[in-house]
Amino acid sequence: MFGRLTLPQLLFASILGIAGGLYIYQPIFEQYYRDQMELKEKLKLAQESEEKKS
Repeated sequence: MFGRLTLPQLLFASILGIAGGLYIYQPIFEQYYRDQMELKEKLKLAQESEEKKS
């Protein structure tokens, strides 16, 4: 059906591939999260200063 690999072997290889990809790209995901938090803080500060002006 799948050649020489059994279904459990394919599932195991798929899980390892996904986990490996997440491990490799984890720093990129963390940097994106930090950047988003910084943008939210800047936006919040800008809104607060806007409210104080008016």
